[in-house]
Amino acid sequence: MDTITHGIAGALIGKAVFRGDDMLALRDMNRRRIITWALMLGAIFPDSDVFRDVFSNDDLLLITWHRSITHSLLCLPFFALALAALTRVFARWRKWDAPGFGVLTGIYAVGILSHILLDLVTSFGTMIWSPLKWSRPAWDVIFIVDFTFTAILLIPQLLAWVNAHPEKLKRRALGIWLVFLPVPLLITAIGRAVGAPISFPAVIAAVTLFTAIFLLPALRGWGLRIRHSSWNFAGFACSLAYIGLAAYGHHVALARVQAFAVWDHLDVQALGALPSPPSLWQWDGLIRTPHGVYELRMDLSDKSSIAPAPAANSSSDPSIEYRFYPEAFSNSYIEAARHLPEVQKVLWFARFPVTRFRKEGDEAVVEISDMRFVSRRPGRVPSFTYRVRFAGDGGVLSQGWVRP
Repeated sequence: MDTITHGIAGALIGKAVFRGDDMLALRDMNRRRIITWALMLGAIFPDSDVFRDVFSNDDLLLITWHRSITHSLLCLPFFALALAALTRVFARWRKWDAPGFGVLTGIYAVGILSHILLDLVTSFGTMIWSPLKWSRPAWDVIFIVDFTFTAILLIPQLLAWVNAHPEKLKRRALGIWLVFLPVPLLITAIGRAVGAPISFPAVIAAVTLFTAIFLLPALRGWGLRIRHSSWNFAGFACSLAYIGLAAYGHHVALARVQAFAVWDHLDVQALGALPSPPSLWQWDGLIRTPHGVYELRMDLSDKSSIAPAPAANSSSDPSIEYRFYPEAFSNSYIEAARHLPEVQKVLWFARFPVTRFRKEGDEAVVEISDMRFVSRRPGRVPSFTYRVRFAGDGGVLSQGWVRP
């Protein structure tokens, strides 16, 4: 999940569960504000591992290092202790009334844990047992960037801030509404760029919803009747409900993928149902076989798009639309590529790899793509595609990620 959403989630947990105060309140720094800041900082801390990538020329750090040590459940206590100690030192220097060392350690632990769990629910994979075990569990429940989930985490905190001062209520509500008004259009542009278009009725519905959420309570004064903590707790509860709905959607989608594999008598090596933007109803089913990868794009809201699984002795077609990405026939170049240390790291990371081969004059090109990241835009290579270019005599001319 993106770092901004992690930080928003941490702040919400601080306010909803630990009665933290607004981070940017005009009051002097106190224990309640420090609690919220600590939850937010703990929630974004694991992504500090990206700084190593900034100072390195290793293009593979994204898959070999990111989401490893700083995302480890085993290392979590040590990071929480270190962050708590630093906070106590900084608070003494600033003469702030901070929570005790033990309390801060627990708060930072919750923040880091929230980050680990929110990364686990995505399909990228998180090395939660590093350095003891370098595996990448992934629960495939929520897309890596989910604007709906981010909004659920953020909007209740904004509403609590808007309704905190009656004399500033209407001005704050109008300002937040104007900020959010172009957001659906921006998200629509992003969706079209990545091949996940959002319909015009959905944009109108989002604008209407933002208007109702921010302006109606302000005009009627309804929001003033709700306590500050209640807004945040409602956001926390809604975020858990959203994850629960996504988990149920994953269960339904995975059952459909399994039914297809049974119906087509596939030799399954790996199978999964991955979230696909922009909504909870869109899923991408992937099945890896010795001959290639099957992809099933599913809309769970369309009951007619995928029929129920047939009986074991039935030969009826379940009418599932799918694409097949064939694995290239093995040759000396492909075998040479697979023995390269860099390619072995790529294959370790990829859950649904497909190898392609082509000749370009005297040169041979081997490409390995992880179909988890296949683009919805026709003709565009998956985001994680690694290319090795060989000379005619078998020597490696170049290798690296294919840039979009």
